[in-house]
Amino acid sequence: MMSLDREVFDFPTVIPLKVIGRNEQDFEAFVVSLFQKHLDEGDIQKVESRLSREDRYLSVTVSFTASSRMQLNAIYAELQSHQRVLMVI
Repeated sequence: MMSLDREVFDFPTVIPLKVIGRNEQDFEAFVVSLFQKHLDEGDIQKVESRLSREDRYLSVTVSFTASSRMQLNAIYAELQSHQRVLMVI
């Protein structure tokens, strides 16, 4: 039986998170700024944006180097605390 207290990730590791919000002009920059609060310079590897079919929503996928579970949890909490963020995948 697998132990439930075992860490899923071997840190540091590159993790992509997709953040979905309304298609507003500065949404991508807003999302990146939230990540930057918790990361060192150079930890963001790639940022990709994609509009929904009817251009109402924007998904921003940020691939970044996470150094610990605590850092990853802090980023999730930061993202989920803002009204502009509708979903984090």
